[in-house]
Amino acid sequence: MKHLNNIFLILISLLLAACSGSRHLPNGEKLYTGAEIKLESVDKVNKRLIKAVAEGAVRPAPNKVYLGNRPKLWLYNVAGEEPKTKLGKWLKKTGEAPVLMSSVKPGVTSEIIDAKLFNIGIFKSFTESKTIEKKRTVKVIYTSHVHKPYVVKDLIYSIADDSLSRLILAEKDKSLIKPGDDYNLDILKNERIRIDGFLKNEGYFYFNPDYLLFKADTSNVNHDVTFKITLKDSIPEDALTVYRINNVYINQNYSLNERPARNNRDTVIVENIVFLGKEEWMAIRPKVLVNSIYLRKKEVFSRLNHIITLNRLMSMGNFKLVQVNFSENNTSVPGLLDVNILMTPMPKRTFRAEIDLVSKSNNYAGPRMNLSIMNRNTFGGAELLNLNLAGSFESQLVGTGENLYSYSYNPQVELTFPRFLVPFKISRTNSIYIPKTSLLLSYNYLKRVNYFDMRTFRFVYGFKWKENIRKEHELNPIDISYTSVGNKSILFTDLLAANPFLKKSYEEQFIAGGTYSFTYSEQMLSGKKVQSYLHLSSELAGNAFSLANRIAGAKTSSANPSTIVGSIYSQYAKLSIDGRSYYNFKNKNKLAVRVFAGVAKSYGNSSILPYTKQFFAGGPNSLRAFQINSVGPGSFYQDTGKRGFLQLGGDVKLETNVEYRFNIYSYFKGALFVDAGNVWLLKSNPANTGSPYLFSKFMDEFAVGTGVGIRVDVSFFILRFDLAMPLRKPWLEDNHRWVTNDINFGNSAWRKDNLVLNVAIGYPF
Repeated sequence: MKHLNNIFLILISLLLAACSGSRHLPNGEKLYTGAEIKLESVDKVNKRLIKAVAEGAVRPAPNKVYLGNRPKLWLYNVAGEEPKTKLGKWLKKTGEAPVLMSSVKPGVTSEIIDAKLFNIGIFKSFTESKTIEKKRTVKVIYTSHVHKPYVVKDLIYSIADDSLSRLILAEKDKSLIKPGDDYNLDILKNERIRIDGFLKNEGYFYFNPDYLLFKADTSNVNHDVTFKITLKDSIPEDALTVYRINNVYINQNYSLNERPARNNRDTVIVENIVFLGKEEWMAIRPKVLVNSIYLRKKEVFSRLNHIITLNRLMSMGNFKLVQVNFSENNTSVPGLLDVNILMTPMPKRTFRAEIDLVSKSNNYAGPRMNLSIMNRNTFGGAELLNLNLAGSFESQLVGTGENLYSYSYNPQVELTFPRFLVPFKISRTNSIYIPKTSLLLSYNYLKRVNYFDMRTFRFVYGFKWKENIRKEHELNPIDISYTSVGNKSILFTDLLAANPFLKKSYEEQFIAGGTYSFTYSEQMLSGKKVQSYLHLSSELAGNAFSLANRIAGAKTSSANPSTIVGSIYSQYAKLSIDGRSYYNFKNKNKLAVRVFAGVAKSYGNSSILPYTKQFFAGGPNSLRAFQINSVGPGSFYQDTGKRGFLQLGGDVKLETNVEYRFNIYSYFKGALFVDAGNVWLLKSNPANTGSPYLFSKFMDEFAVGTGVGIRVDVSFFILRFDLAMPLRKPWLEDNHRWVTNDINFGNSAWRKDNLVLNVAIGYPF
């Protein structure tokens, strides 16, 4: 056995040596392993910033190193010079060619480092290089002698054109160049872009940032610099001309193969906007499109209005492409622009069918089908009508409970208008996004075999609008749902009788109220190192009925609740906050952190929240080490095998998730995660189930789990596999809730009771 261990160690050592990639180098060559930056300065400087700038100038990048080895270089070498087989070609493509010292030019790199440092105000740096050689490898040390960066003393405006000068001086308080800041070339470039941006909104259509010059006067004594901003000596006349909109032409049936032309004999003019073609041929009524056109005749050209027009037309969802072209009007009057808006329509009707397989962590699985028909212009006003029919079947394949199964179907009709549909007039805003009004009517039938039938009708009237790319609002002033439960089996009624809390939850299923949600997201800002996300959701129900009862003089309470259409109406308030942060690393790995907090309280006509409005914990998008909705409330233990489809929820939910996401290869991603949280009932809740929420002890009742994940990420589709195990079980006795000492992967009974595989679509958060 001892000899086998020695042989194993020798093989590992040989493999690691081979993976170093330093063998198989051409004669006389050495492998370049990278560079090190050192700084020398008599001044107190920001070494971290200066080093980062200098490192960005170092070329070339060495071969990638993993755990002290270079596996990609090793794969390249294994493939050989000219591989013949498919495997060899794949190895060659996957691997990395060796970065040789002969391709490194330390002298040139030193000059580039000095140039980069010059751009951040270190005008007199000097960089020298030194090579450190070993038997097969070599690295370079660059030592930069630096001083404290020059600072901005003043910014003087000297614009020869009076009109431009007035505009630029009026915006000088917004300048990015601040006295006392370090010199930075990128800030100078951004300042020119800023000035060009607001000039474009004042009609200077042909102005260009390159027409602005910064003249610098440096002081070697004080280490400061004074800037004077001027115009170039020779600027085209049109760049100093304020342009106005002349004619606006719209072609809403433009084909990509068609040459733009305005020789159509048939036109329709609405609010000085010319629509090409006969009105009966136009898919969308001109009056509807006019509301999204912000480029108007006789108005000064504004790039902002150009962007608003383009985005609002595209966000309608009726056009695959929108082009906004400008051309000078062929008249004797200078400074006029004709606008040509060319819109390529999408197919008016589309049909979509989806079939997938759903697998849940509580051992239920089955097929799901979704059919939808969309009409993109239902009444000629760009209304989107979506007819949807969904159906599913799921069964318990394995587990300790009965072989339960259920099926459902859900027809739904949704009509969306590209505007606010309200009985009063709302003034037009300058948002680049179109506000939308939606009407939704749905019916859901659910059959829990051996338990019950459930029918749910729902109607929603609401609005969606965006302030900007980050902020989105959704307001549903009317959100009504009615649920009836029939064909109750003896098994189900016995289960309800044994749990009054669950029974009460299923009784109060008439919900009439409103919801509001706000979302702030930076996830679309791909270049941001730290991306934030916040979703705030609120809900009120039953207050209108309660007010009507008070006016009528009727007294209602949870002990003597009022009914609507024969069903007790629910009265409650609900609030939840979902906050997330995504930390992006240079190697495209990511650390995702999520915190969720929610609270709901029933009052007035209700003593308990409706079942569908309670908070639940556990499952593929929650605590992944526990089965769906199986955690809590509090220290209560839910035997999901005996309870089947039904789990208990809570009035309060606290949950946090931390996940490190990393690349494995190509479309395959990996993850390490930890989840913690629980749900609780409020102390005022009459149900005697689990321990109520107490601020002093809620941390002691957290369920904690951890695991690993594999994801197949092809951008438009993400298939996720998360394998998790519990670390802490809140239903156990105090001082015995941490179960890390019980972990035993070799024990089949432990694996069956503790390992949970979650299969899902998309990331958990």
